[in-house]
Amino acid sequence: MDKMLSVVLPAYNEEQMIKKTSQVVGDLLEKEQIPYELVFVNDGSKDHTWEKILELKEERAHIKGVCFSRNFGKEAALYAGLERAKGDYVITMDVDLQDPPYLIPKMIRCIEEENYDSVATRRAVSYTHLTLPTT
Repeated sequence: MDKMLSVVLPAYNEEQMIKKTSQVVGDLLEKEQIPYELVFVNDGSKDHTWEKILELKEERAHIKGVCFSRNFGKEAALYAGLERAKGDYVITMDVDLQDPPYLIPKMIRCIEEENYDSVATRRAVSYTHLTLPTT
């Protein structure tokens, strides 16, 4: 793929997940040979989230960081990350990996091969295990 992907990651008190998320997402994108940048936005965290982002910036060239002086909320953090994203494609995801990174290559294929303008995911819940009462 010759287009770059920006992954915007708003973070509030996520010091435990910054490095792991960077590694999981970065390793996946490198394996898939997708040029990328990870844009972490520290939304005024009270822990060491910003310090962890700065450490990663020193280790990996693909890391960008934005730091808010206080907590402005997820929407403001997403906006700040989107403003700084340089990629041809942009994905937003939570730092806690509740959004599965393994779907990223499939999402990109949907845009490039199926000519979609936008792709989103949603969690599907199966109700097959429920027993409904009979009347």
